[in-house]
Amino acid sequence: MAGLRERGGSRIQRPWSVYRASTFELSNEMIGLALAGNSQDPDEPVLEFSVACTDLLTPALDRKPNSFVAVSCTTPPQAFWTKHAQTEVIEGTSNPIFLSSIAFFQDSNINQQTQVKLAVYDVKDRSQGTMYMLGSALFPVKELLQERSHRLDLELRSAENQRVGNVTIAAWQMEERQDQRMSVGRLPDSINGRTMLPVDESLAESMGVRIKYSSLCKDTLLRSVFGGTMSRMYRFPTTDGNHLRVLEQMAESVLSLNIPRQFVKLLLEEDASRVCELEELGELSPCWENLRRQIVSQYQTIILAYQETLTDLNDYRGPSFKASNLKAERKLEFMPTNLHVQRMRVQDELGFEHTYDVITIGAPAAHCQGFKNSGLRKLIQKFEEAKKHALSSSQSIVYIPQDIVRAKEIIAHINTLKTQVSYYAERLSRAAKDRSASGLERTLAILADKTRQLVTVCDCKLLASAIQALNAARPEYIASKASPSADSEQVVLRNDQDTLLAKWSGRNSRSSLHADWHEEEWEKVWLNVDKSLECIIQRVDKLLQKERRPSVSSQDSSQMDLQGGATKKGEWSEALYPLLTTLTECVAMMSDTAKKSMVFLLMQDSAPTIAMDLSLQYRRDVVFCQTLTALICGFIIKLRNCLRDNGFLRQLYTIGLLAQFESLLSTYGEELAMLEDMSVGIMDLRNVTFKVTQATGSSAPDMLPIITGNRDGFNVRIPLPGTMFDALPREIQSGMLLRVQPVHFNVGINEQQTLAEKFGDTSLQEIINLESLSRLNSYYEQFKEVLPEDCLPRSRSQTCLPELLRFLGQNVHARKNKNVDILWQAAEICRRLNGVRFTSCKSAKDRTAMSVTLEQCLILQHEHGMAPQVFTQALDCMRSEGCRRENTVKNVGCRKYAFNSLQLKAFPKHYRPPDGTFGKVET
Repeated sequence: MAGLRERGGSRIQRPWSVYRASTFELSNEMIGLALAGNSQDPDEPVLEFSVACTDLLTPALDRKPNSFVAVSCTTPPQAFWTKHAQTEVIEGTSNPIFLSSIAFFQDSNINQQTQVKLAVYDVKDRSQGTMYMLGSALFPVKELLQERSHRLDLELRSAENQRVGNVTIAAWQMEERQDQRMSVGRLPDSINGRTMLPVDESLAESMGVRIKYSSLCKDTLLRSVFGGTMSRMYRFPTTDGNHLRVLEQMAESVLSLNIPRQFVKLLLEEDASRVCELEELGELSPCWENLRRQIVSQYQTIILAYQETLTDLNDYRGPSFKASNLKAERKLEFMPTNLHVQRMRVQDELGFEHTYDVITIGAPAAHCQGFKNSGLRKLIQKFEEAKKHALSSSQSIVYIPQDIVRAKEIIAHINTLKTQVSYYAERLSRAAKDRSASGLERTLAILADKTRQLVTVCDCKLLASAIQALNAARPEYIASKASPSADSEQVVLRNDQDTLLAKWSGRNSRSSLHADWHEEEWEKVWLNVDKSLECIIQRVDKLLQKERRPSVSSQDSSQMDLQGGATKKGEWSEALYPLLTTLTECVAMMSDTAKKSMVFLLMQDSAPTIAMDLSLQYRRDVVFCQTLTALICGFIIKLRNCLRDNGFLRQLYTIGLLAQFESLLSTYGEELAMLEDMSVGIMDLRNVTFKVTQATGSSAPDMLPIITGNRDGFNVRIPLPGTMFDALPREIQSGMLLRVQPVHFNVGINEQQTLAEKFGDTSLQEIINLESLSRLNSYYEQFKEVLPEDCLPRSRSQTCLPELLRFLGQNVHARKNKNVDILWQAAEICRRLNGVRFTSCKSAKDRTAMSVTLEQCLILQHEHGMAPQVFTQALDCMRSEGCRRENTVKNVGCRKYAFNSLQLKAFPKHYRPPDGTFGKVET
């Protein structure tokens, strides 16, 4: 390593020509073509050049300038200059070599007549932003392209026309585009050591771009989901004397609005269905009726809130992302804050592309509801304690949590199986009408299976006891009792501080519930279903036997026809119709009784704490919706990038997608409650599955994901264009549900975290990191059990995955303040396990910008050999002139990170932005 550093260090003194592209002559006839761009890679600029200055002079001869170059252009007939870009600031040198290149993309509308002006500034005080122009130079684009070497050396002239130095412009080679336009037939079998699926030319042509290049701007799928793409170009030297071509991009997503609209609509349907189920319970005795009315009233209040939210979301006409200064806006509370995809595409010296994506999102939290009463973790804990207390003070039947979960499952199974039984009963009737023996047999087998499944679901003690409780709540049950006495049984309703509680009182209250109702009566109900099914099976057997019986002589046959004894048309249908009607009626009766009893059970369980329950659920819905939106964005972009990666696709349908969330929230004050919200939202993603389908059309709306399900489990359907869908393995094409394994690591880095470490509590951070470490280890163990190592991407790192996991474990267990090694190691493990990365802070604007730019530079150094001596310069370059600086403008209208000098002293060194890029602004 020492030798490498020494060799790398010697290159600092090498001339600019080392980092300049090799060039060739471009004829006049080629200029128009050169500026037309690359149809194979729409993200490639039509013109890119790097800038270096030499012999810069300042009025104070004892001071070397802190310089940057601002680039403006004008294209006739335009008569004014338009600022196009600027380089980073390089301090204390008269011979700066700038790492950020100047790129003109296809939407720049430049031509050979375009004039370019380079203005070199000297920044006297970066923190105050005081600067003056040293000098400027002009050149036409045509001159740069016609120059044999595509290099211009121009004099810099001050406003007084004094020479103040030189500026060199070197256009990056044009033949790169042609060299990289390999025919599809010559695409390599492996990229970066990864096995790739073969793709034929017709597939690539129909997709418009090579699968390798999934452009945010032009790709059929991605452009329907992402928009407003910003791009920045850099050229970084490597340790071996070559260069890296780096494209940084940032895009927002239409899903920021589309997913909340779908999600809130599903919540409305679910809660409206809950109210219908309560209304359908039938007549109840006055005390239970009063309780039901109060529960329904609570639901109607929450339904009204969802209706207002859905109206606000449908009426919204703003940008397709929620700015950080709107995070507490009630109308938009279901929308994620400042959701973007941050992309880095790296082209190495061999011309291979490597793409790295991170989804950035403001910490999913219920800002509108505030954080005074803490976040979801503590609120859930308080709710469970309140529920235990309410139930312990009640003498009614107490259902354990497993019973509640089981009751919800029973309702879901009954709804599904009842529908399926009705469907296959209708199919059987149709098969009988058509006299289809094979159809009759096949359909009967399915009908019998579904009916028996339904009977099995209904044959349980929980259902029997719930039916007894519901019968005991009927008015006729109360009326049948003797006149009340001091010891008689009665239901007492208590309404105390919005807590609804109904309880049975009396010496023998529990046993008396069972007095007039026996399990045998419920058994008769589902036995009737069983018997009805058996009758159908026997009748079908007889019909089929009669059909298969060897035919008698034609004479006998004609005689039977005359007597009317032959099987006439419609006989099968007539024989089965009454039996199918009986089965359908018995199934309906059994299902209705069972479902009502489960609804009543859930009503009893929720009654004591219904107000608290629905308030907590609303907060949880808000947080989950924000988290789900980010997950869907991450899933889509990962799937699109890896369409040709059969290792990833196999991993996806075998053990699911790893989703790794990184947050930089402090464990002090409001951010502690935000961290509680976020951690619950992330864990709720375990109830999400994905299903990939073929899009029904080719327009952008046809490519948008569709959510189905309810709070017990949501499924997200991802439509793909036909050519992309055809590239998927059979398992995914057949509709296999794809799971998600979310993990979450948090390390607070700001001055609030310093207070938490000295005077507060960091236990929540430790718990979250320990839980996620366990899940991450479990995911890797699953991987090793069922998948080969070659499913994973290759890495230049000398550290194997088990070692990385061991180091992460050591750091998670170590009680070290602001241990950002946890974040770096978790991110690397995620990338090497084919995971999707998410990064958050309060607003995804400032600390998030520091994190993603640092991650980009670490990847460039560790995976692509970026020269270590330019690491800090590259980091400052991305933070000062990269996409994340523009993110601050999008959110608060100011091109500064919301830090101050005092705050930054508490930040770890690598998370501090360069001077002049931060100041006191809105967060």
